[in-house]
Amino acid sequence: MPFIPHTEEDVSAMLGAIGAKSIEDLFDEIPPALKTGKLKDVPDGLPEMAVARLMQERASADGFWSNFIGAGVYEHHIPAAIWQITTRGEFYSAYTPYQAEASQGTLQLIYEYQTMMTRLTGLDVSNASLYDGASALAEAVLMAVRSHKSSRRVLVPKTVHPIYRSVVVTTVKNQGIELVELDYDATTGKTVLPADPGAFAGLVIPQPNFFGVLEDVHAMTDWAHAQGALAIALVNPTTLAVLEAPGKWGQTGADIAVGEGQPLGAPMASGGPYFGFMCCRQDFVRQMPGRIVGRTVDLDGKPGFALTLQAREQHIRRSKATSNICTNQGLVVTAATQYMSLLGPQGLAKVAAASHANTMALADKLAAIPGVTRAFASPFFHEMVLKLNDNAKDVLRALRAQGILGGLDISGWYPELGQAILVCVTETKTAADLDHYAQQMERILSKRREAPPCAYKS
Repeated sequence: MPFIPHTEEDVSAMLGAIGAKSIEDLFDEIPPALKTGKLKDVPDGLPEMAVARLMQERASADGFWSNFIGAGVYEHHIPAAIWQITTRGEFYSAYTPYQAEASQGTLQLIYEYQTMMTRLTGLDVSNASLYDGASALAEAVLMAVRSHKSSRRVLVPKTVHPIYRSVVVTTVKNQGIELVELDYDATTGKTVLPADPGAFAGLVIPQPNFFGVLEDVHAMTDWAHAQGALAIALVNPTTLAVLEAPGKWGQTGADIAVGEGQPLGAPMASGGPYFGFMCCRQDFVRQMPGRIVGRTVDLDGKPGFALTLQAREQHIRRSKATSNICTNQGLVVTAATQYMSLLGPQGLAKVAAASHANTMALADKLAAIPGVTRAFASPFFHEMVLKLNDNAKDVLRALRAQGILGGLDISGWYPELGQAILVCVTETKTAADLDHYAQQMERILSKRREAPPCAYKS
């Protein structure tokens, strides 16, 4: 909202109408001990010009970088029309459409979003979004356990994003659900399936995995189904423009597909807000958390939209709820719908193909540098793991000094890889960007090799 519309006179008139002397009277039910009192560290108000100057200075402090970090948040080009439409008042101020008859525009947009997501994933049903990709995976694990009924074990590969795994653990650890970690092959970076897993409710299948490596999703899906378990696809939506949809994995397809929707038109924005998506087969729709919008006709035969398959206990009987999630990201979903609509299948495929081509080109340039090797000999999408014969943190710091965010140091999460960084390239990078990155990497490693060791005197 550009400005606060109420003057002191407006506030006084509204308080007078309800018989309150001050705004504080509206909160008299709260015990004084629970109130924080005056916010002493919040400065007094500033004139508009001073506020604009301050915010410009804060924004410029972030700097301008050539970004090669991905790891779940990706820098894609967002056409100007996307957020110009998304921030129109009709979308910007709309809230959850509980009253369907008054929310037809918002409901139709969500319905179109659901349609696009089911076509992208190849599954039957989509909900109206979740909080983010990590919580969507946690909900999928709960959904698999509810659907399976006889087992409370879920297999989660080590190649799933470490933060996602942490969120899933936090969500399910007090519900008697066991998460079994699966290792990966040191040569290929692909998940190794156990010979005797025992009974389990679901298998999480990341595609691509955290290393950017493409898993053998067909074999993993069929293996999970042969064990009587659900196949949970964890996917990057951009890849689905060029890779096989989860609904077509294996003989019968994955059962649930989840992921982070940020690549579909949401800026990186220092970490959010983003949204999680979830699709599933029709067989499991009543176990799906969140809202679903359906299309119908009224008594006059005119089309209309309404919330459907939303269990009432989600609001009034929490202990028996399918899920207690209350938050989706409606505005970001609006942007994603505009993004998919504007780009279309061909546009999405061009984004994916350009991202992959750029990553292949950078991989070739970097692998030719002494002291840099690719960690895995497997096909990948737009991310790859590089091993360095130098300290990863120091190399990344040196690249940053040259205006390059050279990747993510994953040595802490995967110490067995040694000094390793995860590098991402999208369609936003030019040939000159790739050359500059490679030249600086080679210069930095060469300089560090030639530098004499530091001598310290006691």
